[in-house]
Amino acid sequence: QVQLVESGGGLVQAGGSLRLSCAASGRTFSDYRMGWFRQAPGKEREFVAAISYSGGTTYYADSVKGRFTISRDNAKNTMYLQMNSLKPEDTAVYYCAARTGATYYATSSYDYWGQGTQVTVSS
Repeated sequence: QVQLVESGGGLVQAGGSLRLSCAASGRTFSDYRMGWFRQAPGKEREFVAAISYSGGTTYYADSVKGRFTISRDNAKNTMYLQMNSLKPEDTAVYYCAARTGATYYATSSYDYWGQGTQVTVSS
């Protein structure tokens, strides 16, 4: 299995930027397709972005397309989420996850999850 630890969250003003990191350990990182999800208070966990084994293919939720960029460095066993032009509605706990299932946007496709990192965007 793989262990995942997120970092990089914090408080930022609307229009600002943050970069989240997800450090992996355990099994070979490049064996997994990866994803970012987020969960706001009182809401269900939702898909944000996903990336293929090598990083050559990426997917985004419509709500973040053009503002967020997912990437990975397999040599460093790390995945990133660059978040620009942040909005108050981006406020949530952000989770990274490793996928073995078929559907990139479904939480049920992901077997391993980090503990989450809080992102708060003030207006």
